[in-house]
Amino acid sequence: MKLLLDENLPKKLKYHLPGHDVFHVRDKSWYSKKNGQLLQLMLAEDFDALLTFDKNLKHQQNFAKYPITVLVLNALGNDFNSLAPLLPELLKRLENPLPTGATVIEV
Repeated sequence: MKLLLDENLPKKLKYHLPGHDVFHVRDKSWYSKKNGQLLQLMLAEDFDALLTFDKNLKHQQNFAKYPITVLVLNALGNDFNSLAPLLPELLKRLENPLPTGATVIEV
């Protein structure tokens, strides 16, 4: 899958998602883009999902307008050590087709 890590996630996370094409917003020079703009760019470049720490995104976007998957990582913090326990569940979810809209990943 082609995945995009939001700017609120550590770039290091991309190295722990084997078998996927993972980009950070900095890799694409999309830093500081508004969420709607970011989703449009993702659709134009055929991304499969956005990984984010932004728990409000699921309430802020119209996923009928932006038919893309958003995986919200729910941990105590957005540093790599806080997010690492979510990796097994995240990798498991990425093995199957992803639903459109926001899905929360938590332990």
